[in-house]
Amino acid sequence: QVQLVESGGGLVQPGGSLTLSCVTSGIPFNITAMGWYRQAPGRHNEFVAGITVGGTTNYENSVKGRFTISRDNTKNTVYLQMDSLKIEDTALYYCKDIGRGSRGQGTQVTVSS
Repeated sequence: QVQLVESGGGLVQPGGSLTLSCVTSGIPFNITAMGWYRQAPGRHNEFVAGITVGGTTNYENSVKGRFTISRDNTKNTVYLQMDSLKIEDTALYYCKDIGRGSRGQGTQVTVSS
């Protein structure tokens, strides 16, 4: 059974930080490119960051320099370190098996003063 379970979201003030985690099971994580996406009310799903099997990363322009994606193949887990958060980063964040399309339910990130 494929499962992707996100955690780590919450309420944070502008300029703050959060680290999201996505624990996976039922997928061949070691050979799977993974991504983080987000969905804000009234907006389309948006790619945030991706990481290949070999560790190459790419980011949506608005998060470059603020967010860092990483993976731990021993734990079948992908992370998203988010620094210098902005109000416009508020969204439901979810991880995704880029190749197969499986995704988690998401974790809510709210940036507000």
